[in-house]
Amino acid sequence: MEALIEIKPKRKPFQRIYLGIMLWFVGRAIQAAARVDKQVKEEFNDMPAGYTFSLGAFPNGPYMIVGKDDRGKVRYLGSNLAKHPANLEMTLKSMKNLFVLFTFQESTPTANSRDRMIVSGDVPQACAAVRILDIVQVYLLPKAIAKLAIKRYPRWSLKRHTFDRAMVLIRTVIGI
Repeated sequence: MEALIEIKPKRKPFQRIYLGIMLWFVGRAIQAAARVDKQVKEEFNDMPAGYTFSLGAFPNGPYMIVGKDDRGKVRYLGSNLAKHPANLEMTLKSMKNLFVLFTFQESTPTANSRDRMIVSGDVPQACAAVRILDIVQVYLLPKAIAKLAIKRYPRWSLKRHTFDRAMVLIRTVIGI
């Protein structure tokens, strides 16, 4: 009998760096949007205190962890799942699938329907997290790209498209 040879996937440092930066930026944008946007605040208000969710790639990341503390504040908690265990884990089956999602070639519902995502946790909370991600993507992306990234582009007021978007972007960069 021949010995089995383990085939390891090629390392993709560009993808890992790009995804790490994107997840860091989106995590901070979720924190900022929770302070600016009414709809994101309501989604987080429905989550229990101390609730955390993560988004990342199987088997070893990168990850983004966002949580609601005991006082109701939403925080980006970093990327270490060992340090901050998540109540809800949304994991894409490979780094390539996460790359397709964050290069906006495919929306989150499409990735889910193509069986590229594993969700471990409560389904209602997972739906809320996807709604939050969609809102944040509308804030961060130009309209042409956001239409590719989400299922339906929302009809928002001019204030929400301009002032609130500027506030989310400023808070994301500054980190408040």
